[in-house]
Amino acid sequence: MREIVLGTAGHVDHGKTSLIRALTGIETDRLKEEKKRGITIELGFAYLDLPCGHRLGIVDVPGHEKFVKNMVAGVMGMDLVSFIVAADEGIMPQTREHFEICRLLGVKQGIIVITKVDMVEPDWLDLVEEEVRDFCVGSFLEDSPLVRVSSITGEGIAELKEELDRFVSRQQLQEVHGPFRLPVDRIFAMKGFGAVITGTSISGRVAIGEELRFYPAELVAKVRGLQVHSQSVEEVEAGHRTAINLQGVDTALIERGMVAATPGALQAGFMLDCDFLYLAGNEKPLKHRTRVRVHLGTAEVMGRISLLQQDELRPGQSAAVQLLFEEPIAVWPGDRYVVRSYSPATTIGGGEVLGNQPPRKRKRATEEDRQLNAGVFRILQHGTIEDRILLFLEESHTAGLTADELSIRLGTFGKQLKKVMNAPLSTRKIVVVDSAAQRYLAKTVSDKVEEALLLNLTAFHREHPLQGGLSKEELRSSLGKRLELKVFQFCLGELVKKELVIQEESEVRLSSHRIVLQVDEKAFQLKLEGWYRQKGLSTATIRESWEQFSDIPESMVKEVLALLLRQGKLVKISESLYYHADTIDKLAQDLTAFLTREKDIDAPRFKELTGLTRKFSIPLLEYFDRIKLTIRIGDTRVLRKKAV
Repeated sequence: MREIVLGTAGHVDHGKTSLIRALTGIETDRLKEEKKRGITIELGFAYLDLPCGHRLGIVDVPGHEKFVKNMVAGVMGMDLVSFIVAADEGIMPQTREHFEICRLLGVKQGIIVITKVDMVEPDWLDLVEEEVRDFCVGSFLEDSPLVRVSSITGEGIAELKEELDRFVSRQQLQEVHGPFRLPVDRIFAMKGFGAVITGTSISGRVAIGEELRFYPAELVAKVRGLQVHSQSVEEVEAGHRTAINLQGVDTALIERGMVAATPGALQAGFMLDCDFLYLAGNEKPLKHRTRVRVHLGTAEVMGRISLLQQDELRPGQSAAVQLLFEEPIAVWPGDRYVVRSYSPATTIGGGEVLGNQPPRKRKRATEEDRQLNAGVFRILQHGTIEDRILLFLEESHTAGLTADELSIRLGTFGKQLKKVMNAPLSTRKIVVVDSAAQRYLAKTVSDKVEEALLLNLTAFHREHPLQGGLSKEELRSSLGKRLELKVFQFCLGELVKKELVIQEESEVRLSSHRIVLQVDEKAFQLKLEGWYRQKGLSTATIRESWEQFSDIPESMVKEVLALLLRQGKLVKISESLYYHADTIDKLAQDLTAFLTREKDIDAPRFKELTGLTRKFSIPLLEYFDRIKLTIRIGDTRVLRKKAV
C-alpha cells in the first residue's frame, strides 16, 4: 500500500523529536552524541498507525544549522510537512531556512504545529500564532491547519493525530509508476546479514531476489531482504521508508547520496538543465558560474551555476540555468534540488530539474542565441511530452536516441513510453533508423542528412562527370566519421524510395545523372578502346596506357577507363591489367573447348594454349577461377559443373 511520509521542519530545540516521541512512542535519536547533546544530528524515523487504517511514515530531521544538509536529505520523498515553531521562541533562522527548503523541494501540504505551549502565557501564545500565520501568507502553508501542542503535558497531541488522520484519509494513494528508485541516506553492516541501506523509495517497486544498481557508480547488488519500519516484507513500493539487505556488494563501496534503482533506470552525467529561484532573502546578486553546493536527493555535490541569459541574478528572480557538476549525478526530470552557498553554507535557492542529459549550453552573446536558449527552456517547462521528445532527438543530432535513452530523458517508461511515441511516429515527426536497437531520429535531422547526401552526390558528379557514381563508403565518409552506419543506410534507403538516388551494388548515383561525353572525350574513348582491342592477349599495363596517351590528362584516362568498364567494353583482370571484352570472351570459349576435350589444364599448358608469359597467364587463370568458369584442384584447373 502506498505510504504517506510526514517530515518535520523547524529550528533546533523547537521540539521536533519530542513531538514524534509523544505521537508514536518511538525515540528517533539513536546516536550517543545525539542523546548526550540533546539535539538531532542524523535523520530519525518512526511511524504512526492512524484510525483510517493507513500507516504514516515519519522522518525526523536535524534543526541545527550545521546539519542542514542532513535535513535536505530527509525532505526528499516527503508528502506532508509538520512545520514546527516553539511557542517560547517563535520564528528563528532555521525555521526560515527549513521553510524555504520545503518550498524549493516542492512540498505542497503541511500542518503547522506550535510546540512547548506549556511554557508560555496564553497572550504570548496568541502573538506567536499570529506571527506564524503572517509568515506563511502566500505560501503552501497559508491555509494549513494549526495545532498547539505540548509534548510534556500531552496537550494537543490527540488533536494533531486527528488532523493527520483527516489529511491521509483525503489522499488518493496512487502508486508512483516507473522503475524503482531509492536515494540512500544510511549504509551499515549487520552481523550475519551483510550490507544494509535505508531510504525513502520515491518510485516503482522492488521485490526480494531482484537486482538493484547504484548510481552514479553503477554497482550491482541483489536484494536479499526488505523491511518497512522494522517489519520484513516481500516487496516495497513508492513512499515506504525502506531498509534493504543486499547481497554481492561491500558497504565500503556504497555512499550516502547514491541512488539504488532498477538497472537501466538512470544515466549519470555532469550537467542538468534547470529552472532556478534565487531566494528573495539573499543579500547580493548571484554571478555567472558561482561555485555552490547542490543537494539532489540525499546527495550533496559541488558545482557551478551557469546563467544562460544574464550576467547576474538579483534576489527574488528566477532564471533558466545549467548546473555544471564536479562529479557525476543521476536524476530524472521533475526531481527537485536545493542550492546552498559554498561558504558560509546557507540556502540560496533551488528549483526543478528540466533536462537530465543536456548538451553543454554556453552563455550566449547575441540576441539570436539567447532566444535559442529561451526557446529550449520554454519547451522543457511548458511543452508537451511530444515537444520534449522532438527537442531531445534534435539535440542528439545524427546519433539519435534509443527507446531506453528516451525513457531516462523523459522519466517515462515501458507501456507509457510506447503510448506517447505513437503520435510522432504515425505523423513521421520521428523515424526508426534501427528497429533492432529501437533507435529513433528526428525527421528534421534525417531530412538534413538526406539533403547533405544529395549535395555531396551532386558535387561529385560535377567534378567527375564521366564516373557513374560514388561508392557507399566514400559517400558516408563525406558526411563525417560520426555518422552511424544504420543512420546512413536509412537515409540512403529513403532517397532510393523517393527515386532521387540509384544504388547499383556498392555504387550510388543521382537518378538524374547521365554520362554525356564531349567531342574530345568521345574521340579518346574510341582510341582507348581500339588500343586495348589491338593489343589482344598481350594487353597493355595501366602504366603503358598512360605512357601511350601521355598527351591526355591522367584524370581523363582514369575516368574513360572506368566508363569502358561500366559499359562492359573492357574487363579488369587485376589492378594493372585490363583486356578488351571481345578478347576475354574469345579466350573463355577457347579455354572451355580445351577443358571439354582435355579435362584439365595447368599453367604450362595454358601458356602453350595462349602463347603468353607468366606475367599474363597467371592473372588470367585466377580471373577465370574468380568468375567461376574454372576451379583449381592442386596445380590444375577443371571446368566447373555449372559452367559446363
